[in-house]
Amino acid sequence: MRSDPVAIWLQDPPPRPVALRAVLAWLDAHGYDFVTPTPSVARRAHEKRLSQGAPLRALLGWSQAVAADAIDPHLLLLLEQANLLMRDNGQRRSRLRVSRLAGMLFLHSAFPATASDAVFLGPDSYRFARLIQASTRGDSVGSIAEIGCGAGVGGLVAARLHPEARLELGDVNAAALELAAVNAAHAGVIAQTRRSHGMADLPGPYDLIVANPPYIAGASGRTYKDGGDLHGARVALDWAAQALERLTPGGKFVLYTGSAILDGGADALRLALEGLLAGRAYRLTYEELDPDIFAGELRRGAYSDVERIAAVGAVVQRLA
Repeated sequence: MRSDPVAIWLQDPPPRPVALRAVLAWLDAHGYDFVTPTPSVARRAHEKRLSQGAPLRALLGWSQAVAADAIDPHLLLLLEQANLLMRDNGQRRSRLRVSRLAGMLFLHSAFPATASDAVFLGPDSYRFARLIQASTRGDSVGSIAEIGCGAGVGGLVAARLHPEARLELGDVNAAALELAAVNAAHAGVIAQTRRSHGMADLPGPYDLIVANPPYIAGASGRTYKDGGDLHGARVALDWAAQALERLTPGGKFVLYTGSAILDGGADALRLALEGLLAGRAYRLTYEELDPDIFAGELRRGAYSDVERIAAVGAVVQRLA
């Protein structure tokens, strides 16, 4: 029989990862559900004060302040033990959000995710998960790595599809690795986390490598957002080059990212990937998953020669 996680720690606070897992366990047991939309939708939700009749969604989904007495007392204790709550004009606001994706709960940064070490999860994460499911279901996979894992979405989705596989999660962001480890443990997935810039400390080889790199041009100071030069495609291209060298024969690299479609219709990332693979024993499958995302970025000078930003999925398979 499942014991009440609160009763264990009435005297001594648990270690933070244990406390965070207890929060997720309580939420799962009580049917918590939330799908994270775009930041612009979250801003409108704040303006409209959505979910005021559903305090958990307001607190942990929309990142709104709620009254302490509106929170179940058992959950309130768990949230306090995990150091998730801060005071806001007599109410409580959470330092993290919780979203459900592919049947799993994920801790990630509260809205707005503006800190340099913020751990982002949003609509891209749901598209990323669907790409992994569509492109690897039925494959024989014994080892998986996720580059720039963030909350661990890609690695955990892949591991659920291939439960016998060894999983390694890498990220340069220590805050991301902490949350990814908690999310993996709650999902029942054994994962090793590694502090790694790209694939530097993910030695491999791997049967499956997945990545959802940052892809916005310029330097916002947010690790999850800044994609570097090439209209934001530099990080994606660099990670692709690294991943190709870590694949086993027959292995796949699954890349979900954004690509600048240049004036005239050329896909900058696709052209760069095709150049990277030219004359080599790899097969590229490439698809536009959404033709128009982050349209607001097009106002910036870095996109002066760009028609649109598309969400794209690339699958590279090593042939020999």
